[in-house]
Amino acid sequence: MRMLRWISGVTREDRIRNDYIKGSTKVVEISKKVQEGWLRCYGHLMMRDEDHVGRHNMEIEVQERRRRGRPRKRWRDCVRGDLQEKWNDEAEAQNRKRWKRLISNGDPI
Repeated sequence: MRMLRWISGVTREDRIRNDYIKGSTKVVEISKKVQEGWLRCYGHLMMRDEDHVGRHNMEIEVQERRRRGRPRKRWRDCVRGDLQEKWNDEAEAQNRKRWKRLISNGDPI
């Protein structure tokens, strides 16, 4: 937040809220940019052939018993959650231009 204040020329003495500064500079949260990167990588894997190593490894199911407690969060689970949040379908990854537009969260400064 300090960097945004510095870029926009605002000090704490000006008493301007952080939310207002974020909105005026049109900066997206870092978590949204990470989400965009994950979905971009997922789109690349979905565009590959069925027999590609990366795609094969993504669909592998391990038959071992899991440890006690809450299961670990896998990359695939994160991607599925992001797809649900953005209301995207896995089949839309086949069209590059459409996929890029759907996963975009805006560009930071």
